[in-house]
Amino acid sequence: MRWTVPNILTLLRLIAAPAVPLMFLYFSRPFADWAALALFMIAAVTDWIDGYLARSWQQESRFGAAMDPIADKAMVVIAIVVITGYSGMNPWLILPATLILFREVFVSGLREFLGSNARLLKVTKLAKWKTTTQMVAISVLFLGTGLAYVEHGRPPRVGEPGLPFSLSWADLATQVGLLLIWFAAVLTAWTGWDYFVKARPYLREPGHDA
Repeated sequence: MRWTVPNILTLLRLIAAPAVPLMFLYFSRPFADWAALALFMIAAVTDWIDGYLARSWQQESRFGAAMDPIADKAMVVIAIVVITGYSGMNPWLILPATLILFREVFVSGLREFLGSNARLLKVTKLAKWKTTTQMVAISVLFLGTGLAYVEHGRPPRVGEPGLPFSLSWADLATQVGLLLIWFAAVLTAWTGWDYFVKARPYLREPGHDA
């Protein structure tokens, strides 16, 4: 591996993924929520920066090509597990989270099976938008869990300035986050189906056309 700036950023993102739940182990809430949110957002921004620098400085490498999508998946999967646990196992979050996790496992399995033909499942523009939407949704949901902890135990402030109807800031962040994570789940399923269609010819038995 060459120690270029893009590769270092990718490596740091890989390290940041398991560091997200550690925030809740070593820090008390709501500071842990804010630390996890900040760490996740910084990692999400570096995802764009390392790709941009690699292309601009002509420092694209095999390490970056292999580790960049792994870092993205690790960040998303670990963060979703953490948020699901701290959201009280909200079924409206569990359903899209399950779809996202299933797709990631499914596509990873396809790539492993295809081996040298895995290049057929290269990352598409829609898949990049999927990852971006996932990261934005997760950031908003982290904001919601932190605000919910801050507001926990106090009477609801109906008609609080700047809030629609009786929604608290935590409710607003959570609802927006849920809407975004469902949209991300739709994009996730769409890209998963696209990869399956591309891999289907290699899943047929020899001598069979269907």
